[in-house]
Amino acid sequence: MTKLKLIRRTKEWILGIFTAVLLLGVAYTILAPVIGIVSLSFMSGDDIFNPTVFLIPSQPSLYNISNALRLMNYWVTLSRTLIYAMGVALLHVLVASFVGYGFARFKFYGNNVIFALVIFTIIVPAQAYIVPLFMQFRFFGPTDISLIDSYASIIILTSVGLGLRSGLFIYIFRQFFKGLPFEISEAAYIDGAGPLRTYATVMLPNAKPAITTVLLLALVWLYGDTLYTGILMPGTRLIYQSTHGLFEAYRDQFRSTDEINIRAQMVVYAGVLMIITPMLVIYAALQRQFVEGVERSGITG
Repeated sequence: MTKLKLIRRTKEWILGIFTAVLLLGVAYTILAPVIGIVSLSFMSGDDIFNPTVFLIPSQPSLYNISNALRLMNYWVTLSRTLIYAMGVALLHVLVASFVGYGFARFKFYGNNVIFALVIFTIIVPAQAYIVPLFMQFRFFGPTDISLIDSYASIIILTSVGLGLRSGLFIYIFRQFFKGLPFEISEAAYIDGAGPLRTYATVMLPNAKPAITTVLLLALVWLYGDTLYTGILMPGTRLIYQSTHGLFEAYRDQFRSTDEINIRAQMVVYAGVLMIITPMLVIYAALQRQFVEGVERSGITG
């Protein structure tokens, strides 16, 4: 018996060591570029050419950060982007929750077929239909007005459940509402509430984990989206498009000597750091609610 316990513990130790090494390797692969960006953002010009300096600057400097903030018009651009992303993310929550509630709580002709089409929108990459989408908004409506370079294009897509990752958000709400006891909605019906009132006063207040999950995912994806904004709103100057200011300012320097090239790259890395920081802060603040929402919605993989 003692021998069997020893063998079992040995296997557990080996498996634990293997798992730890694997996780450390994956973590390093993911975090190494981020660590390099953070390190270079705070290095001075002397540190970058000092062979004894590795990752930790010997003379920390805010020169790269200040230059990036100025060239990107950072605070104005960040405010504009967050207002846009939060507004559209809230619209995602409203539309996806309403559609998901319908799929989860009502049986109607073609329910499964329509939901299969929703899943289909998750599978098909946006690059496959972005050109006809552009043409639709370039010549929109009977008068062929152009909605390119307008927030209206994204708002219209989101309002009809076809926005960025809308299919996934509908799926999340459907899975969550299916997991709620039917007695909740039945009690509301007995009290005289109709389907809309039940959705607004009973189902939606109980869907806080799903709301947090969808809101955070939508906010992150909208904040970092380059496909939809690049094609439908190229002139809106959102946060990721503001990096063009960095490349324009240092275009000639990138073609110059190695030393000037590296100094220009340091400013660009500082700009990238300033772009990803707000989303890291938001995710850190909402991490617990996000994980709970993912678990309760049944998303795996």
